[in-house]
Amino acid sequence: MNKEEKMREIKEAIIAGRRAMSSLQQAEDYLSSAGNWGLFDLFGGGFFSGMIKHSKINDAQQEMEDARYQLRIFQKELRDIDVPMEFRIDIGEFLKFADFFFDGFIADWMVQSKIREAEKQIFEAKQRVQVILNDLNSWENQLLSD
Repeated sequence: MNKEEKMREIKEAIIAGRRAMSSLQQAEDYLSSAGNWGLFDLFGGGFFSGMIKHSKINDAQQEMEDARYQLRIFQKELRDIDVPMEFRIDIGEFLKFADFFFDGFIADWMVQSKIREAEKQIFEAKQRVQVILNDLNSWENQLLSD
């Protein structure tokens, strides 16, 4: 692969990584909102707050599915380039983070626990994607200076 092709592939990987980050951020925002409504619901918010909480959880689930899709694309783009070993991070472990939701709503506190776990997994995924993006940007700059 020549320098121009490598630059193009790196740019595609960076774009895919940014899209993944954006999807992860959206999912995180919806989960945070669902968590806030969940707390209100726990402390006597009633039917209305429960409905809003469930709506936010549904929105978060959709965003998590999109994030999963975007992470797969990012992973594919990383495979398209001959990435040195120090740039490789297995994103596959984050592809399962959307699988946890909704075996049933047994109790509100269990839902809150699941929301917090999803937020933690999204935070970790965002950190890993950012590390890869930083490395790709450095690699791109190095190619530009050669």
